[in-house]
Amino acid sequence: MDKIDAKILNILQQDCTLSVKDVAAMVGLSYTPTYERIKHLEESGVIKKSAVILNPSKVGIKLFAYCNITLKKQSRENLKNFEDEVMKMPEILEVTSLSGIYDYMLKIATTDIDAYNDFVVNKLANIPNIGQYHSNIVMSMVKNETSYYLPEN
Repeated sequence: MDKIDAKILNILQQDCTLSVKDVAAMVGLSYTPTYERIKHLEESGVIKKSAVILNPSKVGIKLFAYCNITLKKQSRENLKNFEDEVMKMPEILEVTSLSGIYDYMLKIATTDIDAYNDFVVNKLANIPNIGQYHSNIVMSMVKNETSYYLPEN
């Protein structure tokens, strides 16, 4: 990946709806080499997917929580079973495996505290092998970025 690829990626992370023609003009290349670079970035897996980022409060999501999970047993099979279960739950935005006190951290989005409580009691707590879970309710998001900084030099 060179500095032009980095520039293309920085542009597309800010607005993936731009046309190849517009991106080409912004990076100083013609259409064809820009198209080929973007295609290569997609095929090589650098660009995973393009997405629309919603304003959570405009679609009724008003509560975010980070839930730390400790499993009773950490065998490969138990870890995989837990991961398979949480992957099915649309309220869970992120699942991160951790070292240290907790085995996982989940980022969960719901409409309100009642919906969160219902999710924890009726879905999360019913996953086999969960030893403990501890919730941290988000008071405010000070910084919430979706793009990675890629130096263009």
